[in-house]
Amino acid sequence: MFSSCSSMSQPCYGNESNNVMEERKIAPFSSGTDFRAVQPSGGSGSSSPTDDATENQLVLYVSKGSDTEGEGQPTQSQPSSAYKTPCPSIGAFTVQCASCFKWRLMPSMQKYEEIREQLLENPFFCEAACEWKPNMSCDVPEDISQDGTRLWAIDKPSIARPPTGWQRLLRIRGEGGTRFADVYYVSPSGKKLRSSVEVQKYLNDHPQYIREGVKLSQFSFQIPKPLQHDYVRKRPTRLMESTDNTNTPVATGDNTGV
Repeated sequence: MFSSCSSMSQPCYGNESNNVMEERKIAPFSSGTDFRAVQPSGGSGSSSPTDDATENQLVLYVSKGSDTEGEGQPTQSQPSSAYKTPCPSIGAFTVQCASCFKWRLMPSMQKYEEIREQLLENPFFCEAACEWKPNMSCDVPEDISQDGTRLWAIDKPSIARPPTGWQRLLRIRGEGGTRFADVYYVSPSGKKLRSSVEVQKYLNDHPQYIREGVKLSQFSFQIPKPLQHDYVRKRPTRLMESTDNTNTPVATGDNTGV
């Protein structure tokens, strides 16, 4: 499950009856996956899932034990590893009310992206959910709550929505890896782009998108941060000597924006 939380209004993915299926190649929402976004606030209310959550953060949570890929990511085979476990999946989207701090389920990933993009300028309130759920207010019990069955992670607010016809895909890696998640963009032609460098090159090679108004600033490869501190395995900082006396790195550097 994924959820974005902090101490104010925020979006999140939740597991409820109004889960939706995404577009082709998008993994269906599982019953245990949630995404939440939360804004900080100086008032009291439902507690934040982390002590070090900074202002204006989004929080994600993923159900433990899930065996499917993450948000919108086509299934890919992963190399076996003694450290890795099956990849969690993202199932539903929720947002935290800036007034009552209750979590409200989102009707789609697109609505979550819309709210996340504008969260700092336009805090979310329960009444906004009347758009897809009539008679919603702060008096209605929350749609979903934090519990021990989910892994929480901090997401970033103000991430731009993908340009029209593009997809932003998030794949959560299994526990024990050296990175929590990967972000990809898929162009209207189906080309998968893994970094800002690849996006810029693709736009240069396909200037029709630039003419349509697509800008590099519309792409963000920021990934959520898990609140389970041991979910991601720390990389060794030194090169270790192998048994055949040749120096080999235990872990490579970052995946250049992957």
